[in-house]
Amino acid sequence: MSETRVSRRRFFTGAGVAGTVAAVPLISGYVGYRIPQTKPEPEVLPPPKAEEVHTFYSRPDLRPPKIKMSDADPDTAPQPSPRHLFLGVKDYQGEGAGQAGMLIVNRRGEPVWFAVSDRDDRKPMDFRMQTYRGRPVLTTWQGAAPIGFGKGKCLVFDQSYRQIAEVNTGGGVADADLHEFLITDRDTALIMAYDPVQRDLSSVGGASDGWVSDGVIQEIDIETGEVLFDWRSLDHVDLTESQLPVEGQGTKDHPYDYIHLNSIGLDDDGDLLVSARNTWAIYKIAKSDGSLRWTLGGKNTDFRLGKGVEFAWQHDARRQPDGTLSLFDNASSPPQANRSRGLVLELDEDAMTATVDREYVHPAGLLCDNQGNLQLLDDGRAIVGWGCQPYTSEFDADGEWLTDWRSPEFVQSYRAYLGDWVGRPDDKPALAVRKNAARGVLVYASWNGATEVRRWRVLAGQRADDLSEEVTVPRGGFETAISCDAAGPFFAVAALDKHGNELGRSEPIRGR
Repeated sequence: MSETRVSRRRFFTGAGVAGTVAAVPLISGYVGYRIPQTKPEPEVLPPPKAEEVHTFYSRPDLRPPKIKMSDADPDTAPQPSPRHLFLGVKDYQGEGAGQAGMLIVNRRGEPVWFAVSDRDDRKPMDFRMQTYRGRPVLTTWQGAAPIGFGKGKCLVFDQSYRQIAEVNTGGGVADADLHEFLITDRDTALIMAYDPVQRDLSSVGGASDGWVSDGVIQEIDIETGEVLFDWRSLDHVDLTESQLPVEGQGTKDHPYDYIHLNSIGLDDDGDLLVSARNTWAIYKIAKSDGSLRWTLGGKNTDFRLGKGVEFAWQHDARRQPDGTLSLFDNASSPPQANRSRGLVLELDEDAMTATVDREYVHPAGLLCDNQGNLQLLDDGRAIVGWGCQPYTSEFDADGEWLTDWRSPEFVQSYRAYLGDWVGRPDDKPALAVRKNAARGVLVYASWNGATEVRRWRVLAGQRADDLSEEVTVPRGGFETAISCDAAGPFFAVAALDKHGNELGRSEPIRGR
């Protein structure tokens, strides 16, 4: 570790940013999704904190949590791209941290688009940008997540934020799990499910007539819903490979979660790379017949592991363009190390060896007992989503910490991604008008999800169908406040692009 890195990290912690990370109470063998701190009794819940929630005059229906940004070097301008951070925000402690939903913010943490979950028990997971039919789309899983798994469906939205596809499991398997929704270049979807089946669990100390969750992987034709590939973990991975004790599980109401699949990736040859949290292993699965090509990690690894390679309770295994394998090593629940990390491994599949290529550790030594991901960017930078901790971090190519985005304490995002998104909503801009204490009015303009707006123009007049241009100002965030001397009483706003072209116009309203 260089002296520069030590100095910057000590300064950052001492400044009270990373130092605000709370300790995470751990429960042995816990595999569910919970808040990172012990939940207080209802009568001592903290009141909503206005400084942690956005409110808007023009969109009073939206209350996304505030995402605060911190840089290692405040005098250095942040990287200009990718421009947008994608978070599937879930509030685990009442209304104090805003609404749950799909959230896009810019690099400064300002909201770009927010879609509120339609029901309190339906949380967005794995919200990100992908490609479908050659065009950029937004995808997410949405459903209920009882204890560590999900029952729901996978959704696809176009650049106008209209839902254009819905994907679910088939072949008698009920409801897609929350952990993965990956669109392939064939416009198929790789998804998973947890299928409870009755099995003899005596080999792991359970009942002979117990129940276990069979890990299911399916490839689905998005357009037709046809199941193109179907894989069941119990046909290939034995119960005894699990690192999770059976105690407290194994009943019909609570099947033994022996494997806990949590990511599916495509290898260069078309086979699948699958992460299994509860066996501490990555499996390469042949698409031809479902057989295991190899196992990395766990009790029956096929690789000789170099120093520092061991990982535990991991997530998000991905093959990278340079041939390395990336993953998020939780190393927690119960803890196997004193910190979680983003981990990149060099695999020699001829010699069957695995060595550490590089790793990413937060300056505060965050330990995350569930969720998390690692995204590697083309220029060598890395994005780490810390799962149950309210942080997303950016690192440079040398593993130096650059940036944190921090959500309110009780808000989590299963994964976090950076990307360049262009949104063209098919609704109209929104506005609100309030009297200005000085003179005239204040006009508040916004357009949820419109990424190309650079300026706002206010129009006013005595009739709604006869408005004149009054003032044009630069866009000032999700909602722009504009001082205007016009008497109205009718007002509208027009959104302009960088060339001054009108992108959309609000409905006229009567000012207050």
